[in-house]
Amino acid sequence: MNKKNQNYLLILFTLGIILISGIYLYRRTSFFSMGNNHSMRQSMHGDNQPKLQKTSLANEDPLRIPPLLEPTHETKESVTYDVRTQMGETQIKKGEKTKTLGYNGHLLGPVIKIKKGQDVTIKTENTLNKNTSFHWHGLKTDDNADGSPHQLVAPNSSETISFKADQEASTLWFHPHPEGETASQVYQGLAGLMYVEDENSDNLSLPDIYGKDDIPLIVQDRYFDSNNQIDYEKSYRSDGTQGDTLMINGTINPYLDVTTRWMRYRLVNGSNATNFTFSLDGQVPFYQVASDGGFLNKATEKEELILSPGERAEILVDTTKSLDEDKLNLLVDDKIALKMNLKPDKKSKSIDITQKLNRIPDINKNDTQKLPRQTIDLKGMSHMVNINGEIFDMNKINMTKKLNSKEVWEVNNISNMMGGMIHPFHVHGVQFRVLSRNGEEPPLNESGWKDTILVNPDEQVEILVSFDKKGIFMYHCHILEHEEYGMMGQLEVI
Repeated sequence: MNKKNQNYLLILFTLGIILISGIYLYRRTSFFSMGNNHSMRQSMHGDNQPKLQKTSLANEDPLRIPPLLEPTHETKESVTYDVRTQMGETQIKKGEKTKTLGYNGHLLGPVIKIKKGQDVTIKTENTLNKNTSFHWHGLKTDDNADGSPHQLVAPNSSETISFKADQEASTLWFHPHPEGETASQVYQGLAGLMYVEDENSDNLSLPDIYGKDDIPLIVQDRYFDSNNQIDYEKSYRSDGTQGDTLMINGTINPYLDVTTRWMRYRLVNGSNATNFTFSLDGQVPFYQVASDGGFLNKATEKEELILSPGERAEILVDTTKSLDEDKLNLLVDDKIALKMNLKPDKKSKSIDITQKLNRIPDINKNDTQKLPRQTIDLKGMSHMVNINGEIFDMNKINMTKKLNSKEVWEVNNISNMMGGMIHPFHVHGVQFRVLSRNGEEPPLNESGWKDTILVNPDEQVEILVSFDKKGIFMYHCHILEHEEYGMMGQLEVI
């Protein structure tokens, strides 16, 4: 090769390096990043990302509170429920009603209550015109009742599942999980709640009057078109479909009349892809008492709390700490999400915030060091996502584990030259413990039971997983669009 051609190739090579470096730097600043203190800035889609609209105080509505589902049969030892999917119309915004999906109603779903030790039967019915499944997110059960893509319910048909409630008191949720249809069905409204109760939860001095001082808050963001419709196809984004309108329990700009000093809120991030930061007006502190799979050992005081898609938390709010005696606002990403009109009853229940809530044993590091280790590498963005270099194949088992065994999983969120983003990692059929974040102790509010964990770009999170149920279970990113692009694997417990 002559010198002229060599110089030409060198120039092309240099320009290529400059171009790749420029793209890398741009994407690194355009996608999620999060520091060690968990402060967050969201810019997943650059300038095209929907921004949550500010609350309009002129259009407040009372907070919708999901109904408690009545069992069709119940004894101390067993309980039976009927749950069905259906299409509906809901008055979400002023003007035209919004076409929605729901469980046993037009939008979202009811609260199903079960007790630890009960034999539970759920008769599921699908009245939609497409396949769905009923996934019980956070429930420890064998795979035949998990509701994964393997347990589809065809249009206009029904299936019955049975299991024994085998875990402690917790706030779980349920949603569809059909391959290729999960994201759209959740976005259009399919999400409900399951409460597990036990002797411990019955004896704690916590707010426990449903709809008065114990209230679920399913938090979601949606985009509405000019006709008030939720158009998933137009809202769709390959890195997670979001919205510019915040809804709590399907209510926009909700308010709640509060008559007790202490309020217990069960927070559920039911979004397809958005992380939410919860706080109170004026940095008033609150107390987290539970995570995904149950109570923490003791309440943890916080001024803000970040939940990624699929995560849950229970918090206690002392309304007497409000800087305004008449109101207190729950904020999401520094915008008013729920206005509390304070009308406290002086005879309202007192709470011992220092009480022992649970007896989760400490983790012996010497014991965990002796356990087998499994690497989980989360990679990619948009449609180029994978786990351990593989994409989901319904006919492939990615790993096999023994029943009643334990492992330490090293969950790595690996960025590439194009940048990185947060991946919420979820495992079906288990409740795990968080051992570390980048080799350091996890925060106190992550010391309890978890089934979904936020993993930052270039971060390693170690979790202790116990395989207590048998069958085939999914593990995946809970950005629903990533899951559908194949960021999911299958674990068989034998």
